[in-house]
Amino acid sequence: MPNIEFGCLPTIIGSMPHTDPSEACSQITHYLKDLPAWPQLPKRSFLENMYVQFSQGFPGAVVEEDKIYIDRSQDLDKPLEKLYAAYLENNVDKYPISPDYAAGLHSFLALTNLSPLAVKGQVTGPVSWGLTVTDDERKSIIYDEALADAAAKLLRLKAGWQEKALSQLSRNTVIFVDEPYMSSFGSAFFALSREKVVSLLEEVFSGIGGLKGVHCCGNTDWSVLLSTSVDILSFDAYNYAQSLSLYPSEVKKFLDSQGTIAWGIIPNDEESLAKESASSLKDRLEEAMAPFTRKGIRFKQLIQQGLLTPSCGLARLATEEAAAQALELLSELSAKIRQRYM
Repeated sequence: MPNIEFGCLPTIIGSMPHTDPSEACSQITHYLKDLPAWPQLPKRSFLENMYVQFSQGFPGAVVEEDKIYIDRSQDLDKPLEKLYAAYLENNVDKYPISPDYAAGLHSFLALTNLSPLAVKGQVTGPVSWGLTVTDDERKSIIYDEALADAAAKLLRLKAGWQEKALSQLSRNTVIFVDEPYMSSFGSAFFALSREKVVSLLEEVFSGIGGLKGVHCCGNTDWSVLLSTSVDILSFDAYNYAQSLSLYPSEVKKFLDSQGTIAWGIIPNDEESLAKESASSLKDRLEEAMAPFTRKGIRFKQLIQQGLLTPSCGLARLATEEAAAQALELLSELSAKIRQRYM
């Protein structure tokens, strides 16, 4: 797949506050014509919670009211064998994402009036998934070698299935792997080595044929994510701009090998949205980019190899109007930057 020079085009992280999938899709396609993404709708159903959404088919997975866990009293051998067989054959059709779990994805796939540069999807990352999903003794499954490995393989198949489905809309696809828990990397809560994190991520990335991104909405050791084969690094530039600037040499190497940085510069809370404008956000974005230019990275390169996004998902916004406001600011800011610098 060609490396795309995005030139600060806008897209989203994934989640929206809507409960009606076609409403969410029409808002997205209205504002994000070049790089639309399918909406995750956690307010519609608990099945669309980011940890439940991709759990369908995982051995022993039980979803009850508002929790998900792995029931070890079930016989997991047969379903694990089935998962490994599909993985070895790269048979993504064995592990689809059904409409109950992703109404926004299926509405998006039914759209016929799109002519985008690329389309974007997303899947929960193996680290965050494995830390959040526990067994019946409330132990994170990531600390069980066999289940952690199975989780990465399932998420790889889900990403591959999604990419195959999205490629009907555009030959250019982008799949983000969302890793919010990477912001705990290095803390007492997070007992995984750097090598383990990289190998779990690479397992999922290896199932993605098009462009692959990774999103972390907090502060993390960015050198870990930049040492993977990822094409797009997505971060919260509104609240944590400084955190990435501590890794100038890794960022330079990443950009020089055609990487893209997705700047999450649009806030995803009502209070901040109310006080920002496209102009104030343009200043803030340029300020976030300045430390890199001082370390010898060309400003033009940051713009050309950039994407603009909200700081994280928009589902936490209380209303659909607030989401529209965020998307409007996003598309306005992108137009402003492109007009000025492209």
